[in-house]
Amino acid sequence: MQPPQAAKRELYQASPSVGSVTRRAFWRLRASLWQSKFMALTQSLVGELAQQAGFTLGGIAAIPDSATAEGKQERARFAAWVEAGSAGEMDYLKRANDHGELLRASVHTAFPWAQSVIVCAANYSSHYPLSTHPSAPDAAWIARYAWSGSGERSAPGEAQRPSDYHKVLLKRLKAMESALHERCGDFESRCYVDTGPLVERVYARYAGLGWTGKNTCLLNQELGSWLFLGVILTSLQIASQELAMPAEDRCGSCTRCIDACPTQALTPYRMDASRCIAYLTIEKRGAIPPGDIGGDPREGIGRNVFGCDICQDVCPWNKRAGARTVPAAADPELAPREALINPALDWLASMSERDFGEWFFGSPVKRARFDGFRRNLAIAMGNSGLAHFIPTLHEWSNAPEDGLAQAAAWALRRLENRASADAETRTAS
Repeated sequence: MQPPQAAKRELYQASPSVGSVTRRAFWRLRASLWQSKFMALTQSLVGELAQQAGFTLGGIAAIPDSATAEGKQERARFAAWVEAGSAGEMDYLKRANDHGELLRASVHTAFPWAQSVIVCAANYSSHYPLSTHPSAPDAAWIARYAWSGSGERSAPGEAQRPSDYHKVLLKRLKAMESALHERCGDFESRCYVDTGPLVERVYARYAGLGWTGKNTCLLNQELGSWLFLGVILTSLQIASQELAMPAEDRCGSCTRCIDACPTQALTPYRMDASRCIAYLTIEKRGAIPPGDIGGDPREGIGRNVFGCDICQDVCPWNKRAGARTVPAAADPELAPREALINPALDWLASMSERDFGEWFFGSPVKRARFDGFRRNLAIAMGNSGLAHFIPTLHEWSNAPEDGLAQAAAWALRRLENRASADAETRTAS
C-alpha cells in the first residue's frame, strides 16, 4: 500500500540538506506519511516478533533529539569517555564525521532519519562453571560468550562447528526486519550487532530491558547480564504511550564487580577499556605494557586468554538468575563447546596456525588473531606458577612477533623468580 501519490511526490521533492533540524523534520514527516497506512509499532508487536525470531527479549525506544537535555547528556558522556583515553586503541569508537562529531555519540549524527531503536536480547547463560570457581593451575579461561558452536555436525563424532553470535543475531534481526516491513509497511532501517553508531546498552535501558550496572553491563532483573544485544534502527515513530518505563537501578550499594576486577578497570558505572582484561586480550595488538597505575595488568590477566567474565561472575543478580534462566544449550546456534571450558594451556599452545583456524574460524576468538592468542597464552603460563611451561616460553621468547616475544620473556622471569623464591624457602626450612 502506497501513500497518496501527491504527498509522496511532494515529500521526495523536499530538500533535507538545509540543516540538521530541517533534516530531522523531513524524516519525521516521511515516516508519518508512510506509517499512517500500516500497523503501528508497539512494544507488544516487537516482543512477539523478537521471540519468533529466536530472541529472549525485545523492546523499542525512541531516539532522543540531539538538542534535548537527554541527547546532550549522552553525547557529552561518550565524548568524555573517549577523550579520557578509555577507548584504548579501539579507533572505531573514535570515528567522527566531517564536523568532528563522534558517530557513536548520537544516532542522528550518522542517520538523521532514525526515529526509533528496536533492541533485542539473546540469553547466553549456561550451567557450566564460572571463571571464579576453582580450577587446575594449567587451565586457561575463554569468556563464556565465545564458547558457542552450532549444534550441527557435518558427520557423526565430529566436533561442533564454531559459531559467532554476531552472525547468529544478525540473521535473526534480518528476519525480524522483514516481518516488520510486512506489518508496518515501507520504512528506513538498519540492523547491527556491535557495529552500529550507538551504544546498545543505552537504548536497551531506554527500551525497558534492564538497567546499566556498575560493571557497565546491561542487567535484567530476571536474566542477569548474560545477554547478547542486537538493534534495528528504524524511521518509524513511537506513540508516547508505547514508551517503556526505564528499569530501576538495583545495584544499590553493591561494589562486588568493582572490587573483583584484577586490573582496576572499573569505577561505578564506568569502565576504562584500556585496563580491561577483555580489551587487553582481544583488541590490544602487539605487546601489553606493564601499566603506570594499579600494578602490572599482565599479572591481573591471570589465566584469561580471551576476554574476561569476572565482573559478571561475581554479580549477585547473575547468581539469582542462574537457577531461573534457560541455558544457552537450549539454543542450537549458541550451544557451548565443552572443549573450550577451562581448556588446558598445553593443548591451546600446541595449536598451529592451521589448528587455530579450524577451531576458531567463525568464532569470536578469531578476533584476537593467532599471534595475539599465543601472547595471551604466554601471560597465562607466567601466571600459572608451573615450571613445565618454561621450555615453551624459552622458544616463544625468540619469536619474531614482538608481542609474543615480550610476553614470553615476562612470563619466564615471573616463573624463574618464583622458582628461586621457592628454593630459598625450602633451604630456609
